[in-house]
Amino acid sequence: MKCPKCHNPFEHITTAMGDIERCSACKGLWLDSYEIEDMKPLAKDIDIGHKSLGKRFNEIDKVECPVCPNNPLLRMVDAKQPHIWYESCPTCKGRFYDAGEFTDLASVDLTDFFKRFLVKART
Repeated sequence: MKCPKCHNPFEHITTAMGDIERCSACKGLWLDSYEIEDMKPLAKDIDIGHKSLGKRFNEIDKVECPVCPNNPLLRMVDAKQPHIWYESCPTCKGRFYDAGEFTDLASVDLTDFFKRFLVKART
């Protein structure tokens, strides 16, 4: 499989909680929908890309699912943390998180409350 953002190959990462794919270049993560909650405790171990790199790739918004050919991913906003924007496949329900996004998603603290007021609307 190839990364939907930078088109480099994914690395297959085996963890105690299951297997995931991580881009070999931009370090974005591809997670199946059922893996998301299970992987949150491992976020800092698997989401190793720098968030500044992830922020740059987050600007790329028209991408296709790496699992379902010719199927565009939908841009989504996390309901609890609206500053986190990720891409999701409407068919296989897989999600792509840019570098740093999954670590941010896995930890909710007081700063997330204030980030709600700083988020610009997605267009």
